[in-house]
Amino acid sequence: MVIEPKIINSICITAHPVGLEAVTKRQIEWTKNQPKIDMPKRVLVLGGSTGYGLSTRITAAFAGGADTLCVSFEKEPAKRAASPGFYNNRMFDKEAQALGLKAESINADAFSHETRKVVIAKIKELFEGGQVDLVVYSLASPVRVDPDTGEMYKSVIKPIGNAFKGKTINVVREEVVAAEIPACEEAEIEPTIKVMGGEDWKIWIDAMLEAGVLAEGVKTTAYSYHGPHITHNIYWDGTIGQAKKHLKKTSDELEKKLKSALGGESFVAVNKALVTRSSSVIPVVPLYITLLFKIMKEKGTHEGCMEQMYRMLAHKVYKTGMAERDDADLVRMDDWEMDQAVQDEIMKYWEQIETSNLKELTDLAGFHKDYMELHGFEVEGVDYSADVDIN
Repeated sequence: MVIEPKIINSICITAHPVGLEAVTKRQIEWTKNQPKIDMPKRVLVLGGSTGYGLSTRITAAFAGGADTLCVSFEKEPAKRAASPGFYNNRMFDKEAQALGLKAESINADAFSHETRKVVIAKIKELFEGGQVDLVVYSLASPVRVDPDTGEMYKSVIKPIGNAFKGKTINVVREEVVAAEIPACEEAEIEPTIKVMGGEDWKIWIDAMLEAGVLAEGVKTTAYSYHGPHITHNIYWDGTIGQAKKHLKKTSDELEKKLKSALGGESFVAVNKALVTRSSSVIPVVPLYITLLFKIMKEKGTHEGCMEQMYRMLAHKVYKTGMAERDDADLVRMDDWEMDQAVQDEIMKYWEQIETSNLKELTDLAGFHKDYMELHGFEVEGVDYSADVDIN
């Protein structure tokens, strides 16, 4: 079949297998050309099929020489193409195995106890010594089912206390539009924390610690985002921010436990704003990203997921014995984004942006290209008029 992009409410609901595999291959080739990283060789990535999770896995394998195991929940091909992560995982496993690395991807609900049992058994089978040295928690989902009670929690991205009013962009129509989101109800905060906080991460680490599959000196990390003040009302001070604060609290608890048991460490990495399938629909954030990209590209400090995760493992996590942290005990991968000169320039142009000057003042084209490539479209060298075997 010929596959074309189909976007509804700023969400692309189709994926192109050939384009996705070409993007993953390109990321792998970039990583192979970077200086090698001296790091442990057994890595588990929970949520390693797209975005930061995939980039961490690629870095660990192709710059660090690590064997890797990925867990993600993907829609497999049926009448339509699979979800993007399905094709990313397949290409990764193929390329890693071709180099003699152990690489497997488990397609399953990472929130379930049954999946944890399967993964623990696979760790014992796949990795030397039956243990892992690094556990990356990069799961992203709008819902989570409690593995004990069966209750379904749904997250919301809403402000707390006061409604949000501001501007954002409609990427499809390429125009600046007004955005208004009502304040959340009190009952919506806790479910958001349940989905996007640290509870499931802790369950994973506890289960693996009990099973004896965490190695001496093990490290574990989860990813977060803080953002500038212009996004705080909808993000850091909103429902999702409460979940991210819970994530940090969980990391502190895991740090004490792992340090005592194995001399290990746990940390939260605060990453840069980038185009993801979720960030594209959060009000304000897409507009902020288009302006951020233009400024950082002009300054030569722009990074995509690959560059950022390579820098994290090479220069922040494994350069010395322990991960490099700031005064708030966080690994700051958003350090270049939050540079005062960058933020000052963003504020200089923020109020000026309107539809008539959107393309001139921002990197709308870069945002659009990154978003389309997440789904395998607009990739150089791919013939989109050709028939595609979705399997």
